[in-house]
Amino acid sequence: MPITPWKSLWEARFPSLKEEMDKLFEDFFGKAGFPMREEGWVPAVDIHETKKDVIVTMDIPSIDPKEVTVLIVDDRLTIKGEKKRDLELKDEDCYRSERVYGTFQRVIQLPAEVVADKAKATYMDGVLKIIMPKSHKTVPKEIKVEIQ
Repeated sequence: MPITPWKSLWEARFPSLKEEMDKLFEDFFGKAGFPMREEGWVPAVDIHETKKDVIVTMDIPSIDPKEVTVLIVDDRLTIKGEKKRDLELKDEDCYRSERVYGTFQRVIQLPAEVVADKAKATYMDGVLKIIMPKSHKTVPKEIKVEIQ
């Protein structure tokens, strides 16, 4: 007995309406807003700062750390890389494919000036963590204004 792909009621009864709705969302939000296949994808990041550091954490599971580039230029952090398929499948051989593959790039505006030379990046359990010490030359100083 051959295996037939499962289709939801939505796909089985209203295929043209589903296609129109997908196109409408894609036109409104654009392709960059959603995880992509083969065209690139957008990994999730957390950005926070302490008194001394700016810390960026990014989920990039199943990626060889050698395939990731971290670049700090002025007040921008650029992280780019590629998640490769472990085996090559043809479309007709694939029953379901939901995991994302391909290249990614995130350019992040940093909330404070950092010392790029002292930044450190680690990768463990699919999580990239970048710790960048803040620059001390832009420490804000509060001045009281006296009213006469």
